[in-house]
Amino acid sequence: MTWWRALVDAGAVPGRGSTRDEVEAGARADLVEENELQTHPIPEPRIPDPVSFLNGIERWSVVAYDGVVQVVNAYVAAAVRRRDATGGLHTTFERSRGFAIAPLDRMTPMVRQALEQSVADVESVPSELVEQPARYLEMIEATVRRARARMERELAEEALDDLAADEWLVIDGLLSRSPDVARHPRALGVIKSHGAQFLEGRGLERALTLPAGYRTSVFAVRGGHTRTEVYSWYLRLWPWEGNDLLYGLLRIEARAHPDTVARASALSAWLWTERAPLATPATRWDRLLYPLHHVEEYLKARAPRDLQQRASRMSRLPRLAS
Repeated sequence: MTWWRALVDAGAVPGRGSTRDEVEAGARADLVEENELQTHPIPEPRIPDPVSFLNGIERWSVVAYDGVVQVVNAYVAAAVRRRDATGGLHTTFERSRGFAIAPLDRMTPMVRQALEQSVADVESVPSELVEQPARYLEMIEATVRRARARMERELAEEALDDLAADEWLVIDGLLSRSPDVARHPRALGVIKSHGAQFLEGRGLERALTLPAGYRTSVFAVRGGHTRTEVYSWYLRLWPWEGNDLLYGLLRIEARAHPDTVARASALSAWLWTERAPLATPATRWDRLLYPLHHVEEYLKARAPRDLQQRASRMSRLPRLAS
């Protein structure tokens, strides 16, 4: 018998594999619903109509070396797609940016001139990490991520001005990056990464072992990585037993207002229905709402062909002459 079977026989829950999210800056969370964090079953869903969904993508790849200087081709894009009464999604807002990234002050004059003449949009980065390739690429990834976040924030603010009186905007990611978005009564942020620590003790255990179809109490998130106070809660889409503690677990952000507490169960029931159809073959399909996956696939199909596949997935085998 495999040794861990004895733990399961003794009452432990079986697991499968593991997950690890990027660790974010800590933030303080205060309960605004009940005195202790509880779990709540979600009611029968009522799906609002219309609804718009916002998502974005990022792509980058090292395309040239000027000595040890790595020159990067980057692309970010974001779109808002509105779902009509037939269930179809139609694009209402879309932006993209293709740009080069390089430490211009470390490049040789001829290569720098060729870069600036051939690329209209060049973002210069500090050159201190050029001799440390791993840290340099981490900086590049952070630069691309910031560009995507800025684009998504601007697109969300633009989309909110166009919302119908009863329309909701669901955003893949933090609501709290933009004060205007965070304070809107019909905007929701859906977070599938859990690097930030909000709860502790018994409350944390209840959140991480939340059953499928349940939500936690609502808590206020302030400080840390957030710029604007929001209300938040956890929602489990799929059973975690036999998988891992983060499997199917979402964190929802909404404006800091008593109406959010009153609506939390109804909103959770609606979002729970958006788990189908399955968002496969996405890696985190268990935490990805299908309409947000649809927007992502739409953007991927429109990305430059040379960046439609992530560099990390490209073959490192040598190219042989034919």
